[in-house]
Amino acid sequence: MKTISSQRRLVLQGLAAGAAVAALPALAAEERTLRIGYQKFNTLNILKGSGNLEQALQPLGWKVKWFEFAAGPQLTEALNGDAIDFGHAADTPSAFANAAGVNAVYLAAEQPYPKGIGIFVAQDSPIRSVKELKGKKVALGRGWNVQYLLVRALEEAGLSYSDIVPVYVTNAADVRATFQSGNVDAATLWDPYLAGQQVSTSPRILRDGAGLSSNRTFHLANPGFVDRNKNIIRILFAELKKTNAWAQSHPQETAALLAPQLGVDPKVLQLATERRNYTVVPIDAAIIAEQQQIVEVFYKLNLIKAQVQVKDKVYAEALL
Repeated sequence: MKTISSQRRLVLQGLAAGAAVAALPALAAEERTLRIGYQKFNTLNILKGSGNLEQALQPLGWKVKWFEFAAGPQLTEALNGDAIDFGHAADTPSAFANAAGVNAVYLAAEQPYPKGIGIFVAQDSPIRSVKELKGKKVALGRGWNVQYLLVRALEEAGLSYSDIVPVYVTNAADVRATFQSGNVDAATLWDPYLAGQQVSTSPRILRDGAGLSSNRTFHLANPGFVDRNKNIIRILFAELKKTNAWAQSHPQETAALLAPQLGVDPKVLQLATERRNYTVVPIDAAIIAEQQQIVEVFYKLNLIKAQVQVKDKVYAEALL
């Protein structure tokens, strides 16, 4: 067997080293990408539309990639699978994710948005109250914010979740299709889909979240990513706070900005925007208690299998 000469061995080693060095920039570029998951109509949508986060991170050599999800459960699953680094979800999907062991932590929350969720019936429906939903079919999704609203609204009316017939669907489009087909007696949606339903068919809202559900949005992240990149998360929240302040004082302009991005009628977005408060806030004891109550409600219904402690899922260091 022939042996490789010392000179040839040095050449091969040099080529291998050069190839490794050449691969480093590509690897570094991949490591310097912030992957954000978002859903239609939320504060992250507005930040995405402004391009301000990209501008703020560019001097640090970071890029931003945005991934849209149909609802919170799909987004939290992407977090758990390390497909994204950061994202947002409503209160109930976040609680379900906690109980399912999803590898995500709470970083911050948005202000309450109780009028952005609703239980509704057709305008000509004989049903006039939540109490009259007993024995009726209601379209909703498992682990959605409106599922929690429905549970609480039934309790308020002296009923239990077992008194209705839940018709589970997987996304908001399925809710609308099922409702409009007449296959259910009532349905549940969240903004902007609720606003879209109101604009298109003028349904009767039996109950929104006022006094029953805060319907908060939570900002969640992979804890390992946060540990390694706290400065990046702080920049993200700094830009988000600026964007929220602008959106709060410019509801019409916000709707105009989001409409082409989301493919949603500006009238729909204006209705949804006008009943929302855009402010990102730290996770405090009161917010933790709200989330814990959601866990307890669904645990008692045997819809959540683990009585997780929400306080253990909050990132230890404030990043706002």
